[in-house]
Amino acid sequence: MNMLTETAVEKVLERKMTNSALKMSGTDVCVFYGEKQALHNVNLNIRENTVTALIGPSGCGKSTFLRTLNRMNDTIDSCRVTGKILLDTDDIYDPNIDVVELRARVGMVFQKPNPFPKSIYENIAYGPRIHGLARTRAEFDEIVESSLQRAGLWNEVKDRLQEPGTGLSGGQQQRLCIARAVAVSPEVILMDEPCSALDPIATAKVEELIHELRANFTIVIVTHSMQQAARVSQRTAMFHMGYLVEENDTDKMFTNPDDQRTQDYIMGRFG
Repeated sequence: MNMLTETAVEKVLERKMTNSALKMSGTDVCVFYGEKQALHNVNLNIRENTVTALIGPSGCGKSTFLRTLNRMNDTIDSCRVTGKILLDTDDIYDPNIDVVELRARVGMVFQKPNPFPKSIYENIAYGPRIHGLARTRAEFDEIVESSLQRAGLWNEVKDRLQEPGTGLSGGQQQRLCIARAVAVSPEVILMDEPCSALDPIATAKVEELIHELRANFTIVIVTHSMQQAARVSQRTAMFHMGYLVEENDTDKMFTNPDDQRTQDYIMGRFG
């Protein structure tokens, strides 16, 4: 891709972000683990076709908030969530919401690559199969190739599709997990420190992939790396001790934040 084309793509993406509608929104979100309150009245809007980075020191609540967005906290018996989270106009905590369908609409990529103990092909085909998105071998083949292409992995694995996904390198495994998430055509992709277990070269590939994916998906990423947040996101939200401190355009957050705690964290004075 030449520089003119890259610049044109950047302009389209920035215009999309400026005019983008809200894709998800949290209102007065509180999370409790038993008697302990982990999140306090978080209000955060997530824009469509935008990468939103959640930053803050360890234990500040950023991963806890991320997990509220597809109800992953439901898997913890002692966890209770209050407030409202909308996906478009749907309240995702409405008792009538199908959680399996929700997690197809809001996919997740975890900190450590976790491919299924299946072939590369079956890692991708599994989601479309259980959600009834394909029936014939040709349809599955198309989804597998398209998903691996989107994850920048197709050329590396196209001759190894029947080999175990666990046999790939760490960076390839993480891109496989991203391809697996993309395969069910989600609207939102959540990423919980997706590069923390990767080397710098693999991290750069995943960051480039995030940049490309936001043309078609809304992405929320938890990261402990200030440099990564600055590189990949357009919006940044700062958490501290279970509270949302502030949220703004990434450029402003890193050059002129409104809250001194954000400034201190970005400058490495704590965290």
